Amino acid sequence: MGTSGSAVPYRRARVPAPLPALTPALLPAMLLAGALLAGCSPGGGAPPGPPTSAPTRASVRTVPACEVPLPDAWQRAFAAGEYRPPTGQRAVLTDTGPGWTALQLTGSPDGRRAVLVRGGGAAPRTLLRFADPVEHQLLAADFDGRRWAAFAVLEGRTLDSRWSLYVWDASTGKARRLARADRPGPLPRPVVRDGTVVWAQGTGAGRATVFAAPAAGGGHARAWRTAVLDTPFAAGGLLVWRESADGHTRPVAVRLKDGRPVALPAPIADLRDIRALVSDGTTWAWVEGETAPRLMVWRPGEARPFAAVTASPAADGMDQLRIAGRLVTWRTPETSYALDLGRPGPAAGSGAGSYARITPPYGYTAASGNALALAYSLGNAKTAGARPVIRVVDAARLPGLPGCG
Repeated sequence: MGTSGSAVPYRRARVPAPLPALTPALLPAMLLAGALLAGCSPGGGAPPGPPTSAPTRASVRTVPACEVPLPDAWQRAFAAGEYRPPTGQRAVLTDTGPGWTALQLTGSPDGRRAVLVRGGGAAPRTLLRFADPVEHQLLAADFDGRRWAAFAVLEGRTLDSRWSLYVWDASTGKARRLARADRPGPLPRPVVRDGTVVWAQGTGAGRATVFAAPAAGGGHARAWRTAVLDTPFAAGGLLVWRESADGHTRPVAVRLKDGRPVALPAPIADLRDIRALVSDGTTWAWVEGETAPRLMVWRPGEARPFAAVTASPAADGMDQLRIAGRLVTWRTPETSYALDLGRPGPAAGSGAGSYARITPPYGYTAASGNALALAYSLGNAKTAGARPVIRVVDAARLPGLPGCG
């Protein structure tokens, strides 16, 4: 489900005060953008690596992509991947990954529950039936594709409500609570790798701690790092977050297998005060600039990042970046887009590919690996006649977007 520029005192980015009441349809879209940073001195030891100077505009290339119509082949693939919930129930998309999708289902006879849907048209498996079917809402989820899923439940209708983190065992179908937030901090986005669940939560004094705990239980959570940091995300074998230091925010990474600090590639380590950093471990993307935002991209083999999307309306208020294979997706206040980068390593001047609108107005996406999920409403989402639509595709099977010109 993270963005912010320079550090501010534990205020969720782009959410006005007072925090709004959330409807089930609105929650996932807001949470995809909702990480937070604290604005006090970082703690928990020295940062993993010395700070470096921020890159200048001269150190990036402007290789703008062009907008193209959504191809018929993509529309057919999206239609073929539509999820149809059980009769009488409404689905809200939370997260997706290779072969799985996490949803919130609401309706008779099961009330409101978090579910995991595996590929191949399998029936949804219940992760948890919510004790309060009105207030409780599914925040985020991850699944290792085999046995363990971790998911977070917001226990109120505003983003400053308490939340609980659960781990679910596919072999037994049972969930247990792993952690509960009792103070301000980043919204959780759990990561499950090799039988370990990793997450961050506020620990007081304006700081947060990155924790790791065995999914099977039987051991205490280990604190990997405490600092002024936002919601971590998995980038291949790394766990990455943005951290406040020396009056700026910068990316920091540790190894997912043991929490040891690791150096990021120089073009990423040099970034300062950016928004919406995302990566799958190969492609890196982020938003740079407030008054004139632009979508930046870097991949191994490239000497410098390049500005891929700079034009309105696609660049207006861009946030909620995700990566699905060769695609970078993002959301604006009006709709969602996908940039097709093609194969890694475009040469300077060769062009950054093309992009297209992939949802109707106010739609959002989730992505991980090659999995790409779209969610939107047909009709006014606030009326009884609206129909929520969720479509899941394998991005690797989509043909390339048409080229520019």
